[in-house]
Amino acid sequence: MASAATAPPSPGHLKRIVAASLIGTTIEWYDFFLYGSAAALVFNKLFFPESDPLVGTLLSFLTYAVGFAARPLGALVFGHYGDRLGRKKLLVISLLMMGGATFAIGLLPTHATVGTAAPVLLTVLRLVQGFALGGEWGGAVLLVSEHGDANRRGFWASWPQTGAPAGQLLATGVLSALTALISDAAFTSWGWRVPFLLSGVLVMVGLWIRLSVDESPVFKEALARAEERKATERDTVEKMPLVAVLRHHWRDVLVAIGARMAENISYYVITAFVLVYATLEAGVSKQTALNAVLIASAVHFAVIPLWGALSDRVGRRPVYLLGAAGVGLWIFPFFALIDAGGFGKLLLAITVGLVLHGAMYAPQAAFFSEMFATRMRYSGASIGAQFASVAAGAPAPLIATALLSEYGDATMICLYVIAAALLTLIAVGVAKETRHRDLAAIGSEEGADPVPADRPADAHQV
Repeated sequence: MASAATAPPSPGHLKRIVAASLIGTTIEWYDFFLYGSAAALVFNKLFFPESDPLVGTLLSFLTYAVGFAARPLGALVFGHYGDRLGRKKLLVISLLMMGGATFAIGLLPTHATVGTAAPVLLTVLRLVQGFALGGEWGGAVLLVSEHGDANRRGFWASWPQTGAPAGQLLATGVLSALTALISDAAFTSWGWRVPFLLSGVLVMVGLWIRLSVDESPVFKEALARAEERKATERDTVEKMPLVAVLRHHWRDVLVAIGARMAENISYYVITAFVLVYATLEAGVSKQTALNAVLIASAVHFAVIPLWGALSDRVGRRPVYLLGAAGVGLWIFPFFALIDAGGFGKLLLAITVGLVLHGAMYAPQAAFFSEMFATRMRYSGASIGAQFASVAAGAPAPLIATALLSEYGDATMICLYVIAAALLTLIAVGVAKETRHRDLAAIGSEEGADPVPADRPADAHQV
């Protein structure tokens, strides 16, 4: 029987918790797609005008890549304090930092106004964004996982994952509306600032929602036990969460990193690199390719909770393995359909790819949460997720572009995705099933071995 402290919240309260997590991940992806579009469209002209146009574009994308580099540091810092102080406090801080930096980009002076200080300021704000985003995901999914009903944890924890397609739809919708309403000159002059400034509205809504929810009951219970031990055991010194993770959960961190290889790489190939490939190799207009990604993203949004619910029935590993195997098998037909030409085939290629990606992305939140003990869960989940993003997602479009340039077709790109799928199949294949784990009873606060996944955890174990 669940204790009062860990009893499932009411449906209304749980929905507020889900909304509090989803708003942050939506802003994260809104910023991601918005910044990428602005870097390609206007940042090269506004912040690097003295460079050759191509060099200016590369420099603007370099400021974009800086955000990825800052994510692991954010994961370490937010994970440490999130495991010490609580999930809610750190999520409020990450939202303010992330949204504040995005809003500030909309106010930046350009090179024409302040010279070389403009790209420097842009880079600093991008670092702040990346640092905050490094801690956002872990806290967002843990807030839901640690509140939700254990029997439906996969479903509820999958909702923050829908922030990716939601952010993409929102950012592209705002940009499309602006380009339809104002001229190119107006967009370059002032229109590009509007989407960044609109993030301030999202932050205020998100802040209001996040301040209205309670701290995770699982975390409060674990903190109370830790304080009790300090009071009764004079020599007890609590280990730093990072140290405890690397000592007692290093295998789980490696599993999380491996699990993200196929998920992260396939996503950027399917949604980002496809715009390059479809326009250059298949002769599709950029708007047509973008429309296909948008429609497929709406389907992606809809199927993620369904995959999450399925993981509650059959387990995290079977659903995740299905997704990894699926993207590995689909990648050759994916490019073949694009090469065949036509909007319908392009849409089918991207939609099926994102549906299969969702089979990995949906159970990921619950899967990673269930790997780690409570007082090191924020650190463990964040480190595994964000260190993988630097190795997988960040270079994926660049690697795919380089392979296309070198070999002239998609064969090597397909082998690249298949290699990532094999890594994920191995990582998830050697992992233990986590569906039945009690989050309040995984391991001990001193770092004891995790509870075996084939039996429910003892509710009295610390």
